[in-house]
Amino acid sequence: MRFIFNRHWFIIFYLIPTMLIAQNKKPNIIFILTDDQRWDALGIAGNKIIQTPQMDALASSGTYFKNAFSTTPICAASRASILTGLYERTHGYTFQKPKLRKPYAEIIYPKVFKDNGYHVGFFGKLGVNINKPSQYFDESDFYDRGGEAERPGYFYKKIGNDTVHLTSYSGFQAQNFIKNAPTDKPFCLSISFSAPHGHDDSKAQYFWQEKSDSLYKNIVIPDAILGNDSFFNKLPIPVQEGFNRTRWKWRFDTPEKYQNMVKGYYRMITEIDDEIGLIRKQLKEKGVEDNTIIIVMGDNGYFLGDRQLADKWLMYDASIRIPLIIYDPRSLKPATIDAMVLNIDITKTMLGMAGITAPKNYQGQNLMPFVEKGNIHSNRKEILIEHLWKLPEIPSSEGIRTTNWKYFRYRLITAPEELYDLKSDPLEKNNLAANPKYAKQLALLRKQCDAAILKYQSQKIGPDDPFIEKVKF
Repeated sequence: MRFIFNRHWFIIFYLIPTMLIAQNKKPNIIFILTDDQRWDALGIAGNKIIQTPQMDALASSGTYFKNAFSTTPICAASRASILTGLYERTHGYTFQKPKLRKPYAEIIYPKVFKDNGYHVGFFGKLGVNINKPSQYFDESDFYDRGGEAERPGYFYKKIGNDTVHLTSYSGFQAQNFIKNAPTDKPFCLSISFSAPHGHDDSKAQYFWQEKSDSLYKNIVIPDAILGNDSFFNKLPIPVQEGFNRTRWKWRFDTPEKYQNMVKGYYRMITEIDDEIGLIRKQLKEKGVEDNTIIIVMGDNGYFLGDRQLADKWLMYDASIRIPLIIYDPRSLKPATIDAMVLNIDITKTMLGMAGITAPKNYQGQNLMPFVEKGNIHSNRKEILIEHLWKLPEIPSSEGIRTTNWKYFRYRLITAPEELYDLKSDPLEKNNLAANPKYAKQLALLRKQCDAAILKYQSQKIGPDDPFIEKVKF
């Protein structure tokens, strides 16, 4: 028998194993978290003013979750929930708590990735006090806005001899991490931008780079949603007199200030978008863009003068609704997802992307079926929303949200319950809680809220630390 060498068959047989290896190779994952970016501060969300071409491109060619929510609208608790995949009611961490307790620190997603062979990095605002946090990463640098009241708060880090904005600094670190990441293992990189968080106590509040000075300069920002007196007057007195109102006075209490501040907020988001473009360019130069998943998410919602308020903390959708985009180049099936999804879902999702079994404690869902199949049916019927910080100036509250209904109540103050028909009243204008016609619906949601609280309290894996009574905020 004679053997005939055919170079075409040789090439095919040579490539098949290589192709199979590429298909089975674990993906790199980049998780980008923004600070105080509300859900509609994105072009793809219908905002016709803000310029976010990179985020919009990721969403248009990937999976855009238009109904994503933070389970708790405050950064410390939300970030603890993202790290642990747990509701605040379970992990018990927020401001005024000493540290994320060890049983919870042992299940944070960076540790799980590191334990399963990933090269793990984190740059930027961790936002959670953890004992020796660097132990959970191969590379890390934790920082937030500086202590200076004015410009140095965002401008104190250096690249070489040049002092740069924190957004540029975080982007620079991300690019270096990608460039120098080992090639014999996948990486999981978390980039936590401080922007567009206002710099508290400063007169200007929002600080951007010189390159953005002309952005939005000749644009007129539309008036704030529900910005007239009637909506403010409906709020409980402690909310009217609390930090939401104080920060509104810092930022939005005159038309001129409102225009300047919202434009500053938008400029800071556009600068994050610029860094995403540079990160994608670095992925391409490294040759790993086709195997790197990019996730973009906000930590909580944000009032831009809505109800004559600023910041977050409350249970209205403006405060809890967040942007969420998943771009998976291995499965480009563009889709806009209607289902309610949560910040705690992203933790389980990232591990699912890597084929890693998530800790059994995780309470979120793996969102990869949406990425792979599109707008499929969701079995999630309701979500618990809560803010448990014991600070009188930011009244604590809790509630339940379904696709069509929202119920919430304040915990430590005397105030009426609130009930909204989201289908007919998506802006939450009309509180139906006192209307006898909706008594059964109110009772049903109150019962669901009580049950969810008991459920997630029962899933604690360690006792809570007590609140520290004195804390600077």
